[in-house]
Amino acid sequence: QVQLVESGGGLVQAGGSLRLSCAASGDILRIHVMGWYRQAPGKQRELVARITTGGSTNYRDSVKGRFTILRDHAKNTVYLQMNSLKPEDTAVYYCNVQSSNWKEFTDSWGQGTQVTVSS
Repeated sequence: QVQLVESGGGLVQAGGSLRLSCAASGDILRIHVMGWYRQAPGKQRELVARITTGGSTNYRDSVKGRFTILRDHAKNTVYLQMNSLKPEDTAVYYCNVQSSNWKEFTDSWGQGTQVTVSS
């Protein structure tokens, strides 16, 4: 079983910054991909950014140049640095970790952290 602990959400004014963290622990042999998704009220969950073991990153177009995803391999932790925040970034942000142990592949989700950007 894999546990994910998220932190760093909150309320910020437009143009401000926040940093989200997600630490993975438990039955992990290898982490393949770590990422962040978000879900706004009435909308589907969408990918924000993801990073592979090799360091390759993907961002949704609307956050490119403003958000940066980083990974600390030693701590099994992924960060999302969010700068120049906009009201449309308001959502619940979820951490996602794809990992494997000796037996199986696991796709794990965090509990979600609220990010609210006021105009």
